[in-house]
Amino acid sequence: MKRSLLNIYRLGIKELQSLWHDKIMTILILYTFSFAIYLGATATSSELNKVPVAFVDEDRSALSARIIGAFYRPRFLPPEVITAEGVDYGMDKGIYTFVVTIPPAFEKKVLQGKQPAIQLNIDATRMSQAGIGAGYIQQMINDEVSTFLEGTSGGTQLPVALVTRMKFNPALESSWFGSVMEFIEQVSLLSIILAGAALIREREHGTLEHLLVMPLSATEIMISKIWSMGAVVLLAAALSLEFVIKGILDVPIAGSEGLFLFGAFLMLFSTTSMGIFMGTVARSMPQLGLIIIITILPLQILSGAITPFESMPQALQYLMLLMPTSHFVSMSQAVLYRGAGLDVVWLDMLCIFVIGMFFFLFSLSIFKKSLS
Repeated sequence: MKRSLLNIYRLGIKELQSLWHDKIMTILILYTFSFAIYLGATATSSELNKVPVAFVDEDRSALSARIIGAFYRPRFLPPEVITAEGVDYGMDKGIYTFVVTIPPAFEKKVLQGKQPAIQLNIDATRMSQAGIGAGYIQQMINDEVSTFLEGTSGGTQLPVALVTRMKFNPALESSWFGSVMEFIEQVSLLSIILAGAALIREREHGTLEHLLVMPLSATEIMISKIWSMGAVVLLAAALSLEFVIKGILDVPIAGSEGLFLFGAFLMLFSTTSMGIFMGTVARSMPQLGLIIIITILPLQILSGAITPFESMPQALQYLMLLMPTSHFVSMSQAVLYRGAGLDVVWLDMLCIFVIGMFFFLFSLSIFKKSLS
């Protein structure tokens, strides 16, 4: 037993040294847990930011001025007041994303209890801002009109007041969600790539045959690759969580980082075993890349990291419960976003471990057959 553990340790150190000399893989690790996470968090935004807007104010009343004054940074650029003739020119040139036309006698009709229409012109070529902004502008105008009417009616209040509070992400910052989800995806992706590439590297360099003539078992060879590649990803993940997500992106982590890293350790046991299986099936790095593409993309898309797990068809939900990525995303969101403890996420962790054991034993059997 002692000799076997020593063999596993020494083989793992050899894998770490080989990885260090593989500059392409080293650069990939650094990029994956730094720039890739930063770009994933900041490249796209699900909220409005510095959107150009213009108004055609044909009413020129206190209410219309109040509505125009409600549009301010950072969601909108300072609004411009233009003429009706300038609407088509500004929209055609792409100067404005939104143009709001307030009709004549708008305030008068509102005070009379009527419901005058406001025209909203949208440049729909800017799809993300157009879809979000239409509902947002409607809500802003309705709020300003309601506040204006309350002031003119002597402060009459409705019997029921609806108060909305955002849990876990009060400012609705998309970077909070994007960075953590990108981080979770990279943990799964990189561990599969490193474990599979470690086996392919042995085959391409001709060192796998050297291992076979040594007093080593297939189990020792496989475990050494799992612990060494898993340790690299776990260390990189811990540093990225501390310096990129919490430091540069300033994302608050609600729960225990230690609990999350323990869950990531269980996840790495599963994904590195999957990587060994793919590296056994593939005969070259290009083949490994193709296998990873057709497997990792469905695992990531259907895991719940991109779209809510509950929104998928029921059959896919049952299928993805057999994959470790779904449980890892559920566990990570509970710990990092909602501050959940072990009493909440223990079942997800148990599922990850059981699935990991299955992948480990299955990959080990395939690996043994390939060596014989």
